[in-house]
Amino acid sequence: MTDPNAIQPSELDQLPDRDPEETAEWQASLDAVTKAAGPHRAAYLMRRTLERAEGAGIALPKLLETDYVNTIPTAAEPAVDGDEALEQRITAWNRWNAAAMVTRGSKYGVGGHIATFASAAWLYETGFNHFFRGKEGDGSGDQLYIQGHASPGIYARAFLDGRIGEEQLDNFRREAGGNGLPSYPHPRRLPWLWEFPTVSMGLGPISAIYQARFNRYLTSRGIKDVSDSHVWAFLGDGEMDEPESTTALTLASREQLDNLTFVINCNLQRLDGPVRANFKIVQELEAQFRGAGWNVVKTLWGTAWDELFQLDTTGALVRRLREVPDAQVQTYQTRDAAYIREDFFGKDPALAEMAKLLSDDKILECFHLSRGGHESRKVYAAYKAALAHKGAPTVILAQTVKGHTLGEGFASKNANHQMKKLTVDEFKAMRDRLELPVSDAQFVDGVVPYVHPGADSPEVRYLQERRAALGGPAPARRVHPVAPLPQPADKVFAAFDKGSGSQNVATTMAFVRLVKDLVRDKETGRRWVPIVPDEARTFGMESLFPSLGIYSPMGQTYEPVDRDQLMYYKEAKNGQIFNEGITEAGAMAEFVAASTSYSTHGETMIPFYIYYSMFGWQRTGDQMWQLGDQMGRGFLVGATAGRTTLTGEGLQHADGHSPVIAATNPAALTYDPAFAYEIGVIVKEGLRRMFGEGKPDEDQDVFYYLTVYNEPLPQPAKPSGAGIDEGIVKGLYRFNTAEDAGLSPAANAPRIQLLGSGTAIHWALKAQTLLAEEWGVAADVWSATSWTELRRDAMEADEALLRGEDRVPFVRQALQGAEGPVLAVSDYMRQVPDQIAQWVEQDYSSLGADGFGLSDTRDAARRHFGVDAESIVVAALAQLARRGEVRATSVKEAREKYGL
Repeated sequence: MTDPNAIQPSELDQLPDRDPEETAEWQASLDAVTKAAGPHRAAYLMRRTLERAEGAGIALPKLLETDYVNTIPTAAEPAVDGDEALEQRITAWNRWNAAAMVTRGSKYGVGGHIATFASAAWLYETGFNHFFRGKEGDGSGDQLYIQGHASPGIYARAFLDGRIGEEQLDNFRREAGGNGLPSYPHPRRLPWLWEFPTVSMGLGPISAIYQARFNRYLTSRGIKDVSDSHVWAFLGDGEMDEPESTTALTLASREQLDNLTFVINCNLQRLDGPVRANFKIVQELEAQFRGAGWNVVKTLWGTAWDELFQLDTTGALVRRLREVPDAQVQTYQTRDAAYIREDFFGKDPALAEMAKLLSDDKILECFHLSRGGHESRKVYAAYKAALAHKGAPTVILAQTVKGHTLGEGFASKNANHQMKKLTVDEFKAMRDRLELPVSDAQFVDGVVPYVHPGADSPEVRYLQERRAALGGPAPARRVHPVAPLPQPADKVFAAFDKGSGSQNVATTMAFVRLVKDLVRDKETGRRWVPIVPDEARTFGMESLFPSLGIYSPMGQTYEPVDRDQLMYYKEAKNGQIFNEGITEAGAMAEFVAASTSYSTHGETMIPFYIYYSMFGWQRTGDQMWQLGDQMGRGFLVGATAGRTTLTGEGLQHADGHSPVIAATNPAALTYDPAFAYEIGVIVKEGLRRMFGEGKPDEDQDVFYYLTVYNEPLPQPAKPSGAGIDEGIVKGLYRFNTAEDAGLSPAANAPRIQLLGSGTAIHWALKAQTLLAEEWGVAADVWSATSWTELRRDAMEADEALLRGEDRVPFVRQALQGAEGPVLAVSDYMRQVPDQIAQWVEQDYSSLGADGFGLSDTRDAARRHFGVDAESIVVAALAQLARRGEVRATSVKEAREKYGL
């Protein structure tokens, strides 16, 4: 049996010891201290020794946890550069108006959150007064990711400095009538104030990391020097449970993003209760961030605790703070001094003696009120330390009380996230607590008033002077006046107009070829931002490696294994490509940062993110909503698309539904191009609409989603005639007729219209031949480049009719006069082509690949789903038979002929 007390072997036993006697002396010293002073003293000495070694630059593994105390002791705190008394009053006004706004809105049943800002007020106010740089000074200012549930406090501050009026405050969460305020940071809803949407929790942290990285990218590539910009992300401790919150921590430290600070409001509560009821979230987060290479600053205890720590000569207080679980700390917040004396101090004789020296008031002050996140001096010291630290990002773990200053009914209560209002009596108690000059007479008919010290008051003047010194109001979103990007030469987009001849080309390759030409453009080429999640070779992009380079802040510190090859793996400090690794969430976060650079930095960038289509909208659809909210512009490219086109990969790689999900996003323009020349037309139009000369009443704040395929096929020449480009952009055009295809149908032959998108049009073209040669049916083939855009246009036409305007949907215009029924097919579920069904005047039917995908050959998969050419023929004959235009028996004959 192994002796549990025996010293276990370690990796050090494998290293040669040049002086075993010296090693034995050190070990004996540790044993002696443990025996004489106890294990707590020995542990203390070891921690201090390791800290000393770390400070001296000795290469040792870092401590993942430090004591449950402030990183910056009170004696080391710098003096606050400002008027602390005025800042106290400003914060009091903002606390009041934030609570008043939500309470007044509760009568409309629209909800709102009070407790989050109450806990985090000083975290924001200290930043606004001293650190956050605005956008009216030099550079781009700072980027602020505001915690969504704290938005009432931000509105209250905007009210104090005159950017928002009482009417808007009263329209909090009531936007439909205009002049309202969105519930959370939504740039699309309040574009002059909010810059980054954050309330879909977990997206703020990852977005902030990639924004800080993109800032470095812009500087390294010489687009714009934004090295003075700092990214601040305000987060909740419960929010850190979201996988996206921590997935990119090591990237931030690996790339030494010291232009980034996380401020985590550790009020120990999430929506339903404690974040870590039986554990300690601060210690857990510290270990996680330190392990990931971040600089960690803990701001836990207020000044009132200094006396207690000075009395702690044995370390008993620090030990007790480390062992008390968070839920019990929350309980102390709501209990009297007698309970705290017994439960906290009574567990250790040394603490019991200490408690005898403390009054009840002192105990309650410490355990009820005094937290580091509630004192401007301590927050100021933490922010100052974060900006001073170089070589790594910083996280500030600030302990607060959720519902602080709102009264005993709110503070630390499990339900306070759902509590939407205070009573008049609670407001009066809050008024007295904050020492605000609000009289009882101002509560007219029991309605809590908004209060303002006056536009010329010392508080408002001070607030505005501080913001002016820091570069203007914050938060703020600015769209800088930038010239539209010039359109690249037409010949670039027309490269595939003549077709590919005898060469088979997949549309994925066609898109990449187009981009290769566009990045060479002298005017706009350097503004392209290629983003790929470790699949560049799958998409044929490896040829871009040596010409554009892969972005790396370290450059290339090694000789690549393929250096002697033409398309070698080249990393560079000014590299243009983001090769993100296997992280779709990270790639999307980078795309969001690049796609909004026109606003954030006044520099228009053209991002395209190419990825396995199955792992885009399905996996990171929430970030696509964030992209739409943030008004990003760029190209998302779902490659290897379709349910039957990616052979052999099977169910989880078979995308039969991404256009359905994309259709739900109002900012997404979804296209499923069939041919290479269509891609050229769509990209050209996308560049014009998003980055070029806009048309009147045209929304520039959109992004494009293109599905492209990995199946090499002949690329036909672009049809001649008017309206082709318009049809491609609007979503539908006739590719050919039976006569155009040289099939010579009989004069009285039944006719059908076949609509296909993406790779499915090739099945429709084969079916066109089979129908003519074997069944005497004339089929015209149409390319439906965008079912979604056709639907949206039709819906707009319906809305116009309700307004009394006579407008015909484009899909109806395009198909007007087309003979026979319509049969639509795609490599997606039928719901995709069925989007237009109600606006097609002809008999309408569809085929699609519904159900789970499977591994097999393309032909077998298409036969399985009933979308191959032969299945289209049978479906077409059935549709014509129902109309009496072909013999009913021909359907059975066709099924038997084709083995269906």
